[in-house]
Amino acid sequence: MISWHNGTVPSHQEEEESADEYQRSECVLGYIPVIYYSILLCVGVPVNILTLVALSRLAARTQKALYVYLLALTGSDILSQLFIIFVGFLLETAVFHRDVPVVLLRSVSALEFAANHASIWATVPLTVDRYVALCHPLLHRQISYPARARRIITVVLTLALASGVPFFWWSDVWRVSSPPNTLDSTLIWVHVTIIYFLPCSIFLVLNSLIILRLRRRQHQQRRQEDSRQQRASAGRLGKTTAMLLAITSVFTVLWAPRTAVVIYHLYVSSVHRDWSVHLAYDLANMLAMLNTAVNFFLYCFVSKPFRGAVRDVLLLKGAPLHPPRSFHHRHVSANTSNSSLSSNAKRSHRDATPLSALSADITA
Repeated sequence: MISWHNGTVPSHQEEEESADEYQRSECVLGYIPVIYYSILLCVGVPVNILTLVALSRLAARTQKALYVYLLALTGSDILSQLFIIFVGFLLETAVFHRDVPVVLLRSVSALEFAANHASIWATVPLTVDRYVALCHPLLHRQISYPARARRIITVVLTLALASGVPFFWWSDVWRVSSPPNTLDSTLIWVHVTIIYFLPCSIFLVLNSLIILRLRRRQHQQRRQEDSRQQRASAGRLGKTTAMLLAITSVFTVLWAPRTAVVIYHLYVSSVHRDWSVHLAYDLANMLAMLNTAVNFFLYCFVSKPFRGAVRDVLLLKGAPLHPPRSFHHRHVSANTSNSSLSSNAKRSHRDATPLSALSADITA
């Protein structure tokens, strides 16, 4: 980050801060982070809003829990862009370097961590849902539906918001010159565990089981001939799994440098003192925040229905609430039920007609 002179500091503190500024590491990148985050914000927020609208149409059309999880992930990415990129990086650089209440800075920090945790942990229910769909398909049909998915997402987001409260006491690594104390060490380890080690462990285990299951299924398909319908369903299932693997892999790669730099800052050298650690921390944050804007391109690359929904949104085409095939089936079944009802009514009316009336009609 860029160091700014604080013109509101009283004169009796200037000598102490001048000695501290002499040892403080400088930002080698200059204004590059500000330009980068501005571009990322201007591109990422509209792209995520477009993703949100497209996924909402797909969720209403298909009534699948998958799109509910993807909606939660996209909404969490938007919150991360607003709180972390816009408020945390841009406003802190331009405004919050001035003399502002510490409570405001720490409240913003807690909101940043809450949005960060929500963005990462929204992927965990999606991974669990895909694992159950592949390894336990019968159970998945019973427990996976949009209402349950919304309840799960509500619990996850509530826990993510609560997990940001302890980071109200997070020390700013760019401005605090003292070495990390016990509280700082505890918060750092809780942070890297919540955002990286724990979710990555879940991704590693479940994705490994998913890949093993897919390999076994491929071996079985090679031994026996499958129908076209089975091959088509396997292809759709493979695309959904590929989307999940792409999301988790990109997250693992982009967040690994930041996790390593934070631990290095804790035990080896401080960001405040060492310019190389300062540079590595800036670059690691830039890579980590890139994760909030790449999912749209992953969805477009993998999913044909998503590309169609995006095209409809851009062309301002209205999407039907239900797929036409299901509407056709409902229409046919309704006609069948109506014809059966009318035939039953005629039969009951004929049975209830007296014999004398029938004979009179025949003679007439």
